Amino acid sequence: MARMHSGAKGKAGSLKPESKSKPSWLRYSDKEIEMLIVKLAKEGLKPSQIGMHLRDSYGIPDVQVLLGKPITKLLAEKGVKGKVPEDMQSLLKRTISLKKHLETNIHDYSAKRGLQLTESKIRRLVKYYKKEKVLPKDWTYDSENVRLYME
Repeated sequence: MARMHSGAKGKAGSLKPESKSKPSWLRYSDKEIEMLIVKLAKEGLKPSQIGMHLRDSYGIPDVQVLLGKPITKLLAEKGVKGKVPEDMQSLLKRTISLKKHLETNIHDYSAKRGLQLTESKIRRLVKYYKKEKVLPKDWTYDSENVRLYME
């Protein structure tokens, strides 16, 4: 897949295993996995970090295969989901760091361009999430008050 704002073709990535069944060696039940996910979310981990933590520490290979739903849907059902989706949250963090950098380095034009591209990605995501009803219809992105969205 091509990159959004460059002529690069992108990187090749690894694929998940084809088997869509629960492994026989897994010793955790579905309820235990759900409790672990909620506990890790309350500790402040993002959904992608929860998946990596479950894989590395507990040996749980793929939550979606085991539970039949992704981590984000499970967190939404349990009421632990964040206000802003994870991908948009990381883009908002990037804009905050770029703005902080540009306060001291005014003539860093490549950083200014990076800020423009990041803000365009945010606007594109806002439009998508409003259409999918993840964000409310009246939610707007304001580049001056980015830090308020992170709280």
